[in-house]
Amino acid sequence: MTLPTTPSFRLDGKRALVAGGSSGIGLACAVALAEVGAAVTLSARNAAKLDGVVQEMRTAGLQADAITMDVADIASTEASVAEHGPFDVLVNSAGLAIHSPAIETAESDFDAVSDINFKGAYFLTRAVAKGLLAAGKPGSLINITSQMAHVGGIDRAVYCGTKFAVEGFTKAMAIEWGKQGIRVNTICPTFIRTPLTEQTFSNPDRVAWIMDKIKLGRVGEVTDMMGPVVYLASDASALMTGTHLLIDGGWTAD
Repeated sequence: MTLPTTPSFRLDGKRALVAGGSSGIGLACAVALAEVGAAVTLSARNAAKLDGVVQEMRTAGLQADAITMDVADIASTEASVAEHGPFDVLVNSAGLAIHSPAIETAESDFDAVSDINFKGAYFLTRAVAKGLLAAGKPGSLINITSQMAHVGGIDRAVYCGTKFAVEGFTKAMAIEWGKQGIRVNTICPTFIRTPLTEQTFSNPDRVAWIMDKIKLGRVGEVTDMMGPVVYLASDASALMTGTHLLIDGGWTAD
């Protein structure tokens, strides 16, 4: 009898692009991928902040470099990915949240959030896929969405709409590129303590709402994202595509 062996979680020899990698969830994902052997390219708009993060990662013995990139600038993003790719793994953690009651949504806020969360995510995912298809390589493309891609939320109509949209194109792209070995999935976290969520956590009413919804009784930390991203990036999830991982503490269980 031959016992089965666990597929590897290692990413040695793989190149990963992490958009929004200079802080928060993106940074945690970048470190996680580098810790299992990937050569990680971090991207964000703030070049100085990126350089500081890369230096810290290199000091820790991790493979890291950086490119300045604004995912809302489609032409520039596509050019950067074409120049620096192909990438075996994409983690798109670039995101924007501007919350307000739906009745008060400003068109400019709608456009700003959509340009990054939906349009930017779409064309970034496509750009990395183009590089893989041209090189004849398989890959794993991961978009960070939210539990709000599966439920509604107070003052979050625009944000929810963009995240639902990413779930939709993820499924379509997974179908389109599956035969070429390119997997497309999402990770959907609950509220994670990051600079992006500081405003929410400063509101006692919002904190009470969050704690009532999360069945495990605590909010998320960036470290809660590190295991899931390694799983989806690696051969351990080789049969997963067109779907999502909910890292929500049970928020969506009822």
